[in-house]
Amino acid sequence: MNLLEEVKQVQSEADLLFSEQQVESAIDRLAVEIEAHLAESNPIILTVLNGGIIFSGKLLTRLNFPLEIDSIQASRYRGTTSGGEVEWFVKPRLPLGGRTVLVTDDILDEGITLKVIKDWCKEQGATEILIAVLIDKQIGRERPCRADFVGLEAENRYLFGYGLDYKNYLRNAPGIFACTNIPV
Repeated sequence: MNLLEEVKQVQSEADLLFSEQQVESAIDRLAVEIEAHLAESNPIILTVLNGGIIFSGKLLTRLNFPLEIDSIQASRYRGTTSGGEVEWFVKPRLPLGGRTVLVTDDILDEGITLKVIKDWCKEQGATEILIAVLIDKQIGRERPCRADFVGLEAENRYLFGYGLDYKNYLRNAPGIFACTNIPV
């Protein structure tokens, strides 16, 4: 079976965990929480590519205060279903020194990549670094960082949709789905 056939099979067999409406409601709630915390801080919203694109795009249109946006890309997965070492691809162009930074990503899984990104932001002189994730996956063990703003909590399964991918596919699925028969 080729990769495209595999992806189609994974998609057809997946379980819907959160509908598009449930995800959108979670993003609405997050926007209110984030605005209450950051409205007066002149923040930089730092989107983690590629997973954070959809979540960040939807979230940003709901934030009604001055902010700047930039992106960062560091990954442990690179198109696979298991993580390795963190590799850097894109670093932000905006200077982070003296600024509040909100890192937005699709998921807090093991937390290794987000910890590396948070530490890097601190090294760049950010005064406050917060993390917002669409999904906080309940992996059942301690992680090196936590999210300050969480949209939804999900069970420890391999997920896709709203930015989360299966081998670089299915990020555009309209909801959060769990793969069947794929170990985490």
